[in-house]
Amino acid sequence: MAKKPMKKRNALGRGLGALLEDSPARESTEKQFEAPSNVGSINEIKVEHIETNPFQPRTHFDQTALQELSDSIKVQGIIQPITVRKLSADKYQLISGERRFQASKLAGLEKVPAYIRTADDQQMLEMALIENIQRENLNAIEIALSYQRLLSECELKQEELGDRVGKNRTTVNNYLRLLKLPPDIQAALRDKKISMGHARALITIENVDLQLDIFKKIIAEDLSVRKVEELVRQSLNSAQKEKAPKEEPENGKEIVQLQSKLTSHFGTKVQVKSDGKKGEIKIPFLSIDDLNRILDILEV
Repeated sequence: MAKKPMKKRNALGRGLGALLEDSPARESTEKQFEAPSNVGSINEIKVEHIETNPFQPRTHFDQTALQELSDSIKVQGIIQPITVRKLSADKYQLISGERRFQASKLAGLEKVPAYIRTADDQQMLEMALIENIQRENLNAIEIALSYQRLLSECELKQEELGDRVGKNRTTVNNYLRLLKLPPDIQAALRDKKISMGHARALITIENVDLQLDIFKKIIAEDLSVRKVEELVRQSLNSAQKEKAPKEEPENGKEIVQLQSKLTSHFGTKVQVKSDGKKGEIKIPFLSIDDLNRILDILEV
């Protein structure tokens, strides 16, 4: 059976809670079963029956922190249930709670408490991305990539995205701009070798080679954000000076006056250029007749 096209939602800014609401009008990705009667309740589900979320935006988990969470689960159990969707009679797919799920397996748990929800693939992606952005300690690049996926794969506009994640458009845009940085700088930000402040300062430089030069100084000299901002300002000022027009020679005013007189004399816009020692005069013509007119004036 062909999957029905998903209707565009009108409500904005409803947050994670609204996204997790059941949607009876929507079809499940694998409609081989009726919606379970226990949807929306907390259930104990066998770990072996749960598969990980293919839309999980987090690409790296701190192993030390994961072990600490596992040790806590051994003593206290899972305080906050994970959220899953049902795929078949004994098969579930994780929507949110990846760290808790991985830590539970590490702790040797056979069953975990879980909310069962209904969701199609796009809802799954949106739920996973927003849940991680709001609840997990994602690094700046993972957040930026999550924002980009929400814009491209979920077809959200920046204003809608800001409403979804509770951020203003400027904040969202600052994260998205990180993805324009060279891969080496993105990797350093992901690995926490530099901070968001360092990266935001580097973004203002358009020249990639200069970005990388300053980045290498940050790593080699352990520069503070303030020092990097100072280096960037100096670089931008130097670039502006190079682009600034050269000072007009002392005879500039005389050249302008001469240019005006010649323009009036020949009846066409004459250009006079001089560096004070040498230069050129350009007398444009619009046609052969116009050229002959000018030659007559020159008596050539």
